[in-house]
Parts: sequence; structure tokens; C-alpha cells
Amino acid sequence: MSTRRIPLVASAMALGAGAVWSLGAVTARLADQSDAFQYLIWRSIGIIVVIEILGRIQGKPIQTIRAYTSGRMMLTANVMLLIASLGFVYAVKTTTAANAAFLGSTTPVFGAIAARIFLREKLTRITLASIGLAFVGLFIMVAGDLEAGSMVGNLSALAAAIGFAGYAVCVRSDPDEDWSPVLPGYGVMMIVICGTVTVAGGNTLVPPAVDLAYALFHGAVIIVVGTLLFNVASRQVPAAAMTVFAQTEMVLVPVWSVTFLDDRPPVTTWIGGTIIFVAIMGKAVLDARSHRTDALIVYEPL
Repeated sequence: MSTRRIPLVASAMALGAGAVWSLGAVTARLADQSDAFQYLIWRSIGIIVVIEILGRIQGKPIQTIRAYTSGRMMLTANVMLLIASLGFVYAVKTTTAANAAFLGSTTPVFGAIAARIFLREKLTRITLASIGLAFVGLFIMVAGDLEAGSMVGNLSALAAAIGFAGYAVCVRSDPDEDWSPVLPGYGVMMIVICGTVTVAGGNTLVPPAVDLAYALFHGAVIIVVGTLLFNVASRQVPAAAMTVFAQTEMVLVPVWSVTFLDDRPPVTTWIGGTIIFVAIMGKAVLDARSHRTDALIVYEPL
């Protein structure tokens, strides 16, 4: 009978990645003199500069080039993270924080399905139960606030969830691969797309200095630190579990919106957010204590 334990440290790093990423919602909302496309240009520049500096320190080749010369899966990861980042930042700037968090938190469902289809990973009762409980919280969270959001923003948040789930599966497909080139890889794509949209709309590529600083900090610190934590944790944690752990980002977004942005989400947001947090933490603890993998399997390959 096989035994298996998902390391507690790796689980904590996955949870920490989501917590770090959640701070990006604050900087994006504070940068209120720029639109999503202007903001994303400079956020991407911050990402590229830091990753390339780290690469030079570690004696690695140019990371941006590696992003496009390391195979089909690396290219797919670039596109998936592009969709995730563009979708979420646009959602944060065009809909309520609660709505963006709700729809963004559907990532575990897409992640579990994609991991099952493409990686043949087995879904455990713990994973399915945590996703089910999380969706109970998500339903409560959005019930009193859905009408307050923008439909385009809501669809953007849903696209972000799909993109991030796809990225998680790409990373999990080869745990020993160095996935750090994806950051500058998708950053270059983002600059090209957002730059084109900005110029076509007759807007300036350089937003006010304060907004530019927020965007650079978001990319250089928040995105880089969170993604590196996520990549390291993914070497030991299955893709379906990773997408659940990283939902600390969506749980904390409404918290930061109150703390730093003076938003006042309805009571349903706090109730739903608490249920989601319980689902996430419960899964982390139960996975770390699990021994028998054969007792946890729900579905076998057909």
C-alpha cells in the first residue's frame, strides 16, 4: 500500500504565493489615473528587469529568450499567464473586488479538470471536498454583490481563472523545469498587446509618476516574489492542489480592499470569504497529514 505526504513547507509556500499576489489588487486600484493597459505595460517592465537581473546573478542565459526557445509547453505557459494577468488586472479595475475575487476563485475547478485531462492526476476526496466547500463560500460571497459589477470585468475575471489554471498545469507537467522565463516571456507579450491598444486608443504610454511607481512595484516585487514561491511549491504539490492553495489571493483581496482602499463589502463577502479560507487551510492541513493515497482516489483513468 503506497504512502504519500504533501510537504507542509511546500503547501505553506503555495498559500504564501496567493497572499503576496493579493497585494497587487491594492496597487492596481490605487493607480487610478491610468487604465488597465497602461498599468500592465509598466508592471511587465518591472517583471522583466528583475527576472533578468536575477538571471545574471545566477549565471543564467537571457531569460526572455529562453521563454521562446524552451519548447511548446513553455510557450503555452507564457500564453496562459498572459491571459491570467491581463484578465485579473482588467477585472480589478472595472468591477468590484468581491466580484473579481469570486470569479477568479473558480481556478481550482478549471485546474482540477485540466490536471485530470492533461496530466492524468488523480482527484482525491480531499481536493473535491475543498473545491465544493470553496464554491459554497463563493456563492454566498457573490450573492449580495453580483449586480454591482461590470459584466466585462466579470468575464475578464473568469478568463483570468482559466488562464491561471492552465499555467498551473503547465508548471506541474515538468516539476524539474525552471519556469522563471515565463515571467519575462509573458511580460513581452503583454507590453506588445497593451502598447498597441494604448496607442490605438490615442493614450499616452507613460502614465502619471505615482501610477507608474505602483505598476513597477507590482511587477518587480509582488508578481516576481509570488510566482517564484508558486513555482518552487509546484515541484512537490499536485496541480489541482496548487490552484486551491493559491486562492488565498482571492480570499485576501476583499480584506485589503477594506484595509487600504476603504471599500465596504457586504456581510456576505465576509461570510463567504471565511468559508473559502477554511476550505483552503483545511485542505493544506489534511494533505500534509495524509498517508494512504489509495484510500483517497475518487476517479481512475478510463
